[in-house]
Amino acid sequence: MVAAASLRIVVFGTPAFAVPTFDALLGSRHQVVGVVTQPDRPRGRGQKATAGPVKARAAAVAIPILQPERLKDQTFLEALSALRADLGVVAAYGKILSESVLAAPRLGMINVHASLLPRHRGAAPVHRAIIAGDTETGVTIMRVVKALDAGPMLARVTRTIGPDDTSEEVEHDLAAKGAALLVTAVDALAEGRARETPQIDAEATYAHRLTKEEGLVDWGRPAAAIHNQIRGLHPWPHAFTFARGQRLILHRSGRSASGRSALPGTVLEAAGDRLVVGTGDGSLDLLIVQVEGKRPMTARDFLAGHQLVPGERFTVGI
Repeated sequence: MVAAASLRIVVFGTPAFAVPTFDALLGSRHQVVGVVTQPDRPRGRGQKATAGPVKARAAAVAIPILQPERLKDQTFLEALSALRADLGVVAAYGKILSESVLAAPRLGMINVHASLLPRHRGAAPVHRAIIAGDTETGVTIMRVVKALDAGPMLARVTRTIGPDDTSEEVEHDLAAKGAALLVTAVDALAEGRARETPQIDAEATYAHRLTKEEGLVDWGRPAAAIHNQIRGLHPWPHAFTFARGQRLILHRSGRSASGRSALPGTVLEAAGDRLVVGTGDGSLDLLIVQVEGKRPMTARDFLAGHQLVPGERFTVGI
């Protein structure tokens, strides 16, 4: 009986999303020969340079680690070539790969992308799907080409987006689904039975990188759109508003009744567990909020220390 083909794989990844893919490859019949990850960055309140999740995981299992500042650096390219990788696997690495990098593995490179391509190509596919009000997303395993997220697709898996799901919850699930799907795609490539389906470029949308500024809530928008903004920007950069001159970060919300009942941003209820705000269409229950510099708290706990009254309005600035 002929043994199943085993590939030498180099993994490009940085954040927690990529760790399940890395672990799945470690548990497969294939050999992870190296990891390429972003340089250590300042993190946390102390802004101390700290390893990213993929680097920490690779170090724990003694996998060689490369952290180039520039992908065109000749020393890095030589080190990458020395790994003699058959295949490169990308999962949220965080940089556009150069042609020299793409050409290094014998079988090229494939990517674990957290959307149903060609929808939501780009840096923030999960967040943009939720902000857009999508009810379904998924993971696409695609070949990496020079054009951003435009390569042919090898496999896809779907996941329903619930009406109150946050980006954090969806991304966590997609990381696991993508890891399992990736191993099946790698097996197919190793055995010469992979089929690649071109994307329909005319159907592509672009998921721009998130900015802190887009967290500011415009209460004149419909309640459903603001609800999607709050859950789509959780856990970063978070939606926010201003109450009595203080920045108020919005972690969780729930949609209330439809129809215009007050000026947008007006507090309609502020008692017990109910902190309800009017919007351009309907109203929104704020369930978990956070005064800047404090811990997140339920509406009840917030109202116990902040005596908002019906008729007050949230503002767009101090």
